[in-house]
Amino acid sequence: MHADERREISVLEVLLVISIILYLGTGAFLNLTINQLRNVVEAQSNEIAELNRQVSSLRGEVNLLRERMQNATVPTFISYSELYSEVKDSVVFIQGWVLIETIFGREYTTVQGSGFVYNYGEDMIVITNDHVVVGSVNITVSFLNGNTYPADIVGEDPYSDLAVLSVYAPAHEFKPLAIASSSTLEVGQPVVAVGNPFGLTGSMTTGVISQLGRTLSETVTGGYPVADIIQMSAPINPGNSGGPLLNVFGEVIGVTTAIVTNSQGLGFAVPSDTILRELPFLVEHRPYPHPWLGVRGVDITYEVSKAVNFNVTYGWLIVEVLLGSPAEEAGLRGGTEVVDIGGVSVTIGGDAVIAIDGTRIRNGDDLTTYLERNTKTGQKIVVTIIRSEHKMDIIVTLGTRPPIS
Repeated sequence: MHADERREISVLEVLLVISIILYLGTGAFLNLTINQLRNVVEAQSNEIAELNRQVSSLRGEVNLLRERMQNATVPTFISYSELYSEVKDSVVFIQGWVLIETIFGREYTTVQGSGFVYNYGEDMIVITNDHVVVGSVNITVSFLNGNTYPADIVGEDPYSDLAVLSVYAPAHEFKPLAIASSSTLEVGQPVVAVGNPFGLTGSMTTGVISQLGRTLSETVTGGYPVADIIQMSAPINPGNSGGPLLNVFGEVIGVTTAIVTNSQGLGFAVPSDTILRELPFLVEHRPYPHPWLGVRGVDITYEVSKAVNFNVTYGWLIVEVLLGSPAEEAGLRGGTEVVDIGGVSVTIGGDAVIAIDGTRIRNGDDLTTYLERNTKTGQKIVVTIIRSEHKMDIIVTLGTRPPIS
């Protein structure tokens, strides 16, 4: 065989080998691609099956929710006269005797207020203000029909000005009211107050919510503010304290607690969320653990901001940090220098609180309301302050307010 012929055969052999390799390689590649596609399809099929399962589950939940909504009793607006007719027998007149000091010595005087009936579990109780019954003996509760029965204090919390009474009356006397959450209240909503101003039993007044998140200072709180208070325009007077503040559906949204003298009807009420939060403690005669920061301070006004050279005109200036308090342990600082600002002595040099957990704190009302609504004893919070013109975050572990001495 000639050399040229052998060369041609060799080339053909090489081409044949290359063709076989390409064929085999292409086949393997195609097999690999097909297997990958098959795996992708199977994975997507599994995902589709899971999505179908979730859709089916959601459809079942929607149907259940629709059924519950159809069967639910939705409160409807009723006229004021109808509302009064529904609630009047649930509001009671409370009277007790308190020992006081007079120029003639120690003697007993009567105290009066209002309350309302509430069904807590299997127990019928009367909810009222603590300042109505604190220190009282021989407490009696009178229903609108005139029937009067003795009562005992079950639990009380001066920090929220709430008290619970047990009344020794037959079951047919108790007509409980429903308590609704105050978390959805808005300024401008109409409200109704029912109570016994000046002993005039079963009196009703109307108004609107004029603001939320106020604080009150009362003699029974040992200097601590009563937090998260509802401000309203429904006129109340001495004797209304402890009575229910109602929405237009006849549900309790607060307990009327205080007035501003000569204010043309400016009043305040403890919100229903505070009641619901504290009831388990009060009915078991246990103190409610209010979260405690352990500071005293003043609101930052424009004048205060200028005097201390702050770059903000809102917040709460710490005047004093109490010894042994969570604030002291965390390193918060009180004031160091007393100055005159607009004719008022203010202790400056302390930290300025401008936020808690990222929530803007405009003043002392905001601070106490935030702590009461959103925190618990032992919880860690982030307090944003301004110190020496620098903004910083301080982590504080909240304590429990000490008992009133």
